[in-house]
Parts: sequence; structure tokens; C-alpha cells
Amino acid sequence: MKKVGLYFGTFNPIHIGHLVIANHMAEFSDMDEVWLVVTPHNPLKKKRTLLEDHHRYELVYRAVESYPKLLPSKVEFGLPQPNYTVNTLAHLEENYPDHRFALIMGEDNLRTLHKWKNHEVIMARYEIYVYPRLQAGEVAGEFEDHGNIHKIDAPVMELSATFIRKAIAEGKDIRPMLPAPVWEYIDEMNFYR
Repeated sequence: MKKVGLYFGTFNPIHIGHLVIANHMAEFSDMDEVWLVVTPHNPLKKKRTLLEDHHRYELVYRAVESYPKLLPSKVEFGLPQPNYTVNTLAHLEENYPDHRFALIMGEDNLRTLHKWKNHEVIMARYEIYVYPRLQAGEVAGEFEDHGNIHKIDAPVMELSATFIRKAIAEGKDIRPMLPAPVWEYIDEMNFYR
């Protein structure tokens, strides 16, 4: 049975922080692969700065192309909106019976997990791998010593896509923050300018 970590995000754009975390999970945990699941934009909340789904998927695809254990996923593109993680997990289990899925999230997300739809089901049925964030804040007691929650000593990556978009709009050179193929596509398509 293959163990797959699911790393959800808008990836707008994917940057080296995302890549470092995903690769750390693939190399230093018991996961066989990490799927970077591109979250579709919520049709009710069309953000001007959010690239179209297929462009964000293309950026993720280009970012992970040379990493055999990292795979881009657009599984949520075909699911009903708004998208709930619990539904995505059910869909994946049905379609990949030979895989065991786990969630990857930042400590900041763990703090709001109790607000997720059916979070008890998620916690009971899936392992959750949590990477550190500087601005994590307090984590609810129910998550502190839960058997399915694993805190991973991954590098702390405080790099935000918001910062990157703003810097590109201001004409700053942010190439070190992006995988080269990602920067090339953004530059070629004139995104975020």
C-alpha cells in the first residue's frame, strides 16, 4: 500500500517554501509520495490576484517535474464547490483503494482545524503531518496529544505567495524565491504585474 501525503494550497504561485516542505515530507517521513493538490478558486470569491486554476496547476507541474516523489494534482477541479477536504479524501479513497492518504498542513492550519467540516472524521481516519510556522499561535488541546497528529521538524519557511505577487508587481527580482521553471512561466505569461 502506497502512502501519499496531500499538501493542499492555492499555490498562487508555488514557491521554494512550498517545495522545501513537500520535499522534506517526501524524504524525511514515512510517505512514499507527496501530492500537491491545487485548490480551485471559489466561484463566489473571485480574487483578482488569483490565477486561473489551469495556470496554477501548470506552475505546480513545472515546479515538481524533476522530483519523482512530488506530484501535481488537480483532483479538486472536478469536485463540487465549495470544496471540503473530507469530501476530497472520500473521493481519493474511492479512486485509489491501494493508497493510504495523510494530510500535510502548517501549524497555523492546525489551529483552525476544529472549524473544518467533519474535522472529527478527518482526525479519526487520517494521519496529519504538521510543519512548524513562526506565527502559529495557540493550538487547541484536543490536537496537542492526538495519536494521528505528527509534528514534523521541517525547516521553518516563512515565505508568502502574497509577498511574492506584490514584489513582482513592483518589479522586484524575486527569482531566488521561485523554482526556475516557475519564474520562467510567470515571466513569459506576464503574471502578477
